[in-house]
Amino acid sequence: MKKDTPKFSFSMEGHVANIELCNGQYNYISTALVRDIAGLLQELDSDDQCRAIVLSAQGRAFCAGYDFGSQEDESPAGDPGPFYAQAMRLFDFRKPVVAAVHGPAIGAGLGLALTADFRVTCKEARFSANFNRLGFHPGFGMSMTLPRLVGIQQAALLFYTGRRIDGADAFRIGLADVLVDVAEVRRQAFELAEEIASSAPIAVEATRATLRHELASEVRQVNQLELELQRLHFRSEDFREGIAAMAERRLPAFLKR
Repeated sequence: MKKDTPKFSFSMEGHVANIELCNGQYNYISTALVRDIAGLLQELDSDDQCRAIVLSAQGRAFCAGYDFGSQEDESPAGDPGPFYAQAMRLFDFRKPVVAAVHGPAIGAGLGLALTADFRVTCKEARFSANFNRLGFHPGFGMSMTLPRLVGIQQAALLFYTGRRIDGADAFRIGLADVLVDVAEVRRQAFELAEEIASSAPIAVEATRATLRHELASEVRQVNQLELELQRLHFRSEDFREGIAAMAERRLPAFLKR
């Protein structure tokens, strides 16, 4: 069973599905790409053959963030609502997901990695919640998902500074669950997914639902607040400066307002 699109591929090995981003070297995500992945996850929810999912990527990055230059989405200063409407669907499905993070997971790319149940990574990977450094509030429900994993203090440190941490530090603070050599990331992610798939599916799905009780609805509520703040910040000089500084590879010079 195999199905390909220009920006991600899908395959099934035994009871483990693999969704692999293949959107260039950096695997930027857009509204359309997230919509298509969410749609596939909905299909897999009703496929009894699938018991676990690996989310992986080709290229240099796992996902370097949202594609601000996408021709299919709103402009950078526009409304991020359509993107988040699709992103929130990633919390709705029942089956466990293992993310194979072999390279950078930045901004919305980190948000994507946090939708998974587990993250397998390597010291070469980089993780960054760089929203404040770009001049706006974090999104993707990360105000809930990041502190849920690493605690309020570590989440605040990552949010306020926008710093990049490597896979070893991500593993140390609980952002990643397995740390291996870069060549082993994909294999170890599949082995973990296969181990999960060997348990009773009805029990795994019920246990996951208990552990993630109300998570989808709570993340949506948090994301609504994030969205309102982002809409405000996207109209600011600081946002324009943050995006310009990123494009020019320099430190931003933010105003107070």
